[in-house]
Amino acid sequence: QVQLVESGGGLVQAGGSLRLSCAASGSVFRINAMGWYRQAPGRQRELVAAIFSDGTTNYADSVKGRFTISRDNTNRMLYLQMNSLKAEDTGVYYCNVDRYDSIRHWGQGTQVTVSS
Repeated sequence: QVQLVESGGGLVQAGGSLRLSCAASGSVFRINAMGWYRQAPGRQRELVAAIFSDGTTNYADSVKGRFTISRDNTNRMLYLQMNSLKAEDTGVYYCNVDRYDSIRHWGQGTQVTVSS
C-alpha cells in the first residue's frame, strides 16, 4: 500500500510564497515520475510540475519561472516551492506518483488559496 501525504498549503496574499511537501510511504517502487497537480473549482485537474527518475523536470507554462519542483529520494519527499503566487494559482494541490507499470498513486490534496 502506498500513501502520499501532502502538507504546506494555506492562505497567502498574491505575490507571496508557499512550499508544499509530500511524504511518500509504503511500497513505492518502479517510479517513472512524481508530480504536483492542482484542481481549481469547476475545472479539471491539471499538471503543475513533474520530476522524472532521471531528474528532468517539466512545468506548466503558467508556473514556469515561479515554481520549482524537487525531490529527496533518501527521505522519500517531494516538494513544490511556489513563489510570486497569483490568484489563479488557487486550488487543491495533489501529489502524484506515476509508476512504470502505469499505476498511479494520489495524495488527499492540500488547499492553496491566494488572495488578490
